[in-house]
Amino acid sequence: MEKRVVISGMNLMTALGLDLKTSWDNMVAGKSGIGKITLFDASEHDTKIACELPAEFDEYAKGLCKKYLSRQMARSTKMCYVCTKQAVTGSGIDFETFDKERCGVIFGLVGTGYSSLDMQKNPKHLIIKTMSNAMSAWVSIEYKLEGPSYTIATACSSASYAIASGYDLIKSDKSDLVIVGGGSSGVNPDEIRGFNDLFALSTSNDEPEKASKPFSVDRDGFVMGEGAGILILESEESAKARGAEIYAELMGYALTTEAYNIMSPQKDGVGMAKTMEMALKNSGVRKEDVDYINAHGTSTSLNDDYETKAIKLVFGDLAHKIPISSAKSMIGHTISAAGGVEAVVTAMSIKNSIITPTINYTPDPALDLDYVPNQAREKDINIAISNSFAFGGHNACLVLKKYE
Repeated sequence: MEKRVVISGMNLMTALGLDLKTSWDNMVAGKSGIGKITLFDASEHDTKIACELPAEFDEYAKGLCKKYLSRQMARSTKMCYVCTKQAVTGSGIDFETFDKERCGVIFGLVGTGYSSLDMQKNPKHLIIKTMSNAMSAWVSIEYKLEGPSYTIATACSSASYAIASGYDLIKSDKSDLVIVGGGSSGVNPDEIRGFNDLFALSTSNDEPEKASKPFSVDRDGFVMGEGAGILILESEESAKARGAEIYAELMGYALTTEAYNIMSPQKDGVGMAKTMEMALKNSGVRKEDVDYINAHGTSTSLNDDYETKAIKLVFGDLAHKIPISSAKSMIGHTISAAGGVEAVVTAMSIKNSIITPTINYTPDPALDLDYVPNQAREKDINIAISNSFAFGGHNACLVLKKYE
């Protein structure tokens, strides 16, 4: 018998806050988390701005990490671990009451955040710090969880792929609970230089807070962000039995590969549209019932153009009636964590009947949909979708519904 999959716990760590409430409140207020890079000397880089976690992160993490863990974790891993501990505590889970063989951990990952700069400063524990499975392994060890535990690497859709995998385990009754999401820290000289070489990053260094401007006429690239987004997926039966707060129901998803280009999406958003179409079909959701789209919305020329065209291909005349927004305007692009971060934002929008804005918006005549410009909006949301479109053509679309 197929299970209903619900979100029974969540947490966020972003440039706007080190916990769910702070990050969410600041997004609703339309604040920008972009500033000058402080984690290294970026003076010789074309891009000198990023969305770094608040400076108190290191001290904050020390309170939740044992000393030996802190020494053996790279920055991304530490973010994911700390964010997960907060999510578990906030959801009131007592793993001693669970069958731990039916509890899993699946995270999305591009890299652990251990850069050449870190190698120079502290080369100890190199293998453990760079292990791609470290994120999921540390969390499994922390709670003695013996179910599936692994990481998925599909660039900017990695965390969405992880969420989809957790959904499948619960839906098919192979697991009762799966911790999913991801963490990412790309604010280091290697990745800033690398993305500058691809002309993907904004170079609006003079006004950092205005540099990320999805769907705007003057967009000039994404802003690197760091952070983590964690969701606790649980069978409805399990969540109700322990009296958990349920944020939303995960109805389904679609994962597709464009098989087109290592960087560029398929022309006119055809691959993106296919992903959204499949996600709605797989979830049994009608296009008419979609109340909100949490866009990938990177602030790059191609993504925003093609994502807009894809939404029009899928929804036709309805496209102009559906509010769309991009949290990346405020917290930057958190790369492998983005799907997790934005799924949390989507679930919070459903739970609180508030859509976070796309800030820094200046209309582009070629992009004419409702991007919820500059100010949050109250709206009752029953069904929402969250998009993640990645380098390599790895696309994902999640479908969330108000729980009832």
